[in-house]
Amino acid sequence: MLEKENTRLKLAFIGGGNNSAVGYVHFAASQLDNKFEVVAGAFSRDHKENQATGQRWSISSERIYDCWRDLIKAEKNHVDAMVVLTPTPHHIEVLEALLQADIPIICEKALVTGPSEIKRVQSCYNRSKHFLAVTYNYSGYAMVRELKHLIQKGTLGVIQKIHLEMPQEGFRRPPDIAGKPAMPQAWRLKDCEVPTICLDLGVHLHHLSSYLLELEPTHTIAQFTNHSQYPNLVDDAYLLLKYPNNIRGSMWMSKTAIGHRNGLKVRVYGDQGSACWVQLNPDELELNYNDGRREILDRAGQCQYANQFRYNRMKPGHPTGFVEAFSNLYSDIHTELLQFLSNSDEKSSYVFGVDQSSDGLNLFSAAKASVESEQWEVISK
Repeated sequence: MLEKENTRLKLAFIGGGNNSAVGYVHFAASQLDNKFEVVAGAFSRDHKENQATGQRWSISSERIYDCWRDLIKAEKNHVDAMVVLTPTPHHIEVLEALLQADIPIICEKALVTGPSEIKRVQSCYNRSKHFLAVTYNYSGYAMVRELKHLIQKGTLGVIQKIHLEMPQEGFRRPPDIAGKPAMPQAWRLKDCEVPTICLDLGVHLHHLSSYLLELEPTHTIAQFTNHSQYPNLVDDAYLLLKYPNNIRGSMWMSKTAIGHRNGLKVRVYGDQGSACWVQLNPDELELNYNDGRREILDRAGQCQYANQFRYNRMKPGHPTGFVEAFSNLYSDIHTELLQFLSNSDEKSSYVFGVDQSSDGLNLFSAAKASVESEQWEVISK
């Protein structure tokens, strides 16, 4: 197995050019542990951007394609997977073409724009012959995985509440990147079957709740608001949630919360203790117990999960970050893709695909319905 684990798998990118919000992150994360090699791509519809991206990443000129359909046709038998990095509203046509060609897929979240498109994916998706992984990267953080381990171990007791939030300020204070204001991409300024903020931020919160609890919410009631200069757009959303086992929860996501660059926070409460993780301080997990004890657990502490070598590329005191978390997920995808290519049924507990994407989109569809009905709505399965 060691020899297989050292196998570099070949990737082709669809989207992800220099003018993409996520392309370079995927490229860097896939390279960090030397498990993947990007060998081809149709990176941008803009010819100059497409060529420039390929050259930046040392892709052979004959393997840079101006049309993603030409890429699929030419590279089908020469890569191990294709990575879908186009804007979410453009995913569906690419996914259908890749599934019809039986090419393994790694797809940037959100998989598609709503339940109706999920049904289109499911109609051509065969779990026995297709590989499809969606990159929910925040569960790649070592201390998030440590938190999951503590929950499973019963350290917090019986779980009662989970609260997740992801406030950002991008619609009120565009981020400054390399001295230039980064205005919102056009597709983010138009709502789809579910509000685009749910596709952009909400699916991460849903994934983290499902990952940590191993449960899906059953009911929701929501409030959608517009606080930005962009009309007819949900830019702030708050959901109350009911889970099985009498667990209650909430999710807050915003694009208009001035002061928050990315305020991702996860809080879990049990009857014996609680835990809080904040992305801007990623190597620490705050624990509180019902006997009054308080504890800050970090990678240098008595971790039972985050002390693995794979999560310690650099010693504690040098915080891990977003790209490292993304790379942890890419490493897990590498392991599962190797299993798939060798016709093994073994699955990773860290890699998620169509089912979780469907659950998340059903949640936000129910939230939209609850805004209209002003009452609790059942989340369909």
